[in-house]
This record gives sequence, structure tokens and C-alpha cells, in this order.
Amino acid sequence: MSNLPIEVIFMSGYAIILSLIAWILELAGLHAHRRSTKVSVIGFTYHPERDVWQCPQDQHLFPVFSDPVKGKVIYRGNAATCNACRSKVACTDSKNGREITREETGELQFGMQRFHRAISVTLLLLASAILAVESFRTDIQSLRAVLVCVLVLFSAVIFRMIKALSGTSQLQ
Repeated sequence: MSNLPIEVIFMSGYAIILSLIAWILELAGLHAHRRSTKVSVIGFTYHPERDVWQCPQDQHLFPVFSDPVKGKVIYRGNAATCNACRSKVACTDSKNGREITREETGELQFGMQRFHRAISVTLLLLASAILAVESFRTDIQSLRAVLVCVLVLFSAVIFRMIKALSGTSQLQ
């Protein structure tokens, strides 16, 4: 370690820190996405065996629309029951009954998650640029090989993230 150029050590450390920040942003985006999907159904219970939602007033929302290609199902409560409900004001402003949309796809569909993904890709691109420059600057062949291997790994991760960001792949 003592014969490694100090710039390589600092730049590699900086690239690692950037990749850790990108990873933390990915986790934050996933958490925000999961939390936002749960907020709209607080108090409601999904019964997968019957494929219905149950509202806090013990009424059921049944599937009214299904798109298996997009993995989307829309559930709606009975309009007359919802309109007469004492909790209607807090639940929905629709005259057609409360609706819940369930989406099974794992694609990046929500703005906050897309934002986090874009920032993560940017940070990984910056880290990759740093590693690429250092791989050209160093004269030590073994160090250059390590930097190039890490750069290839970063490139694979970036490619996968960009593919998911563009909507051509499911988020894993």
C-alpha cells in the first residue's frame, strides 16, 4: 500500500463514497415508493383470497377494471354505499365510490423513485469517470487491472439502472 500513488488512493476512496451515496439514494427511493403506495390505502385491508379490499366501515371494493399486461387492477366500492357513508369526506370526493388502484409491476413509475434513480446514476457515472481517469494515469499494471475491473462492474450497474429508468426493464 505504501508504493501506491496517493492520488489513486484518494480518487478510489472518493469513487467508493460516491457509490455508497448512490446506494443509499436507491434505498431511500425504494422506501419512499413503498411508503407512498401504502398511504393511499391506510385503514383498508386487502383480501387476496377473494381479491377484494375492505374499507374501515366493513364495505368491500371489488375489481372493476383489470389490465394484465400492465399489471393494473382498479377496485371500486358501491357508489350508493360510499355516498351515504359517514366517513365519505375523509375517504373520497368521488360520487362513483371509493377507488383503489393496485399495480403489480416493479417498474419505476413514481416521480420520487425516478428522481433518486437519476441522481444515483449521475453519481455512479462520476465515480466511473474518476476510476477511468485514474486507470489511465497509473503506471502500475496490477492497479490498473483492479481499476478497470471495478469500472466494468460500475458500468454493468449503470447500464442496468438506466435500463430500469427508461422503463424497458423491471426494477429489481
